[in-house]
Amino acid sequence: MAAKILANLIVMGGGILARAVVQAYRQALANASKSGVAQETMQNTLRRASKVMTEQEARQVLGVTEETPWEEIMKKYNTLFENNAKSGSFYLQSKVHRAKECLESLHQAKDQGATPG
Repeated sequence: MAAKILANLIVMGGGILARAVVQAYRQALANASKSGVAQETMQNTLRRASKVMTEQEARQVLGVTEETPWEEIMKKYNTLFENNAKSGSFYLQSKVHRAKECLESLHQAKDQGATPG
């Protein structure tokens, strides 16, 4: 009998707690939309979800500057890529690869703009 009462209390308490959490979440969303936090959060989420890496982030990942020649960028890429392949850090390896892709597209665009056509 005591087990049945205890189970009933747990179920009722869980229901009350769930309703309170939902109500608090709704209130938090309402407050956030009033202050513009919701829009900023959504924009940040979209930026993170995007696979495109900025040039600044790419240069930071590879440890190069705007003046670094393309050959040096490729040396750094190869070194970092191989080191992360050996250590098994797939996340870092993919970051390094995305950084190289970003800078490579910029390098190719710069070369196409520089050649007379």
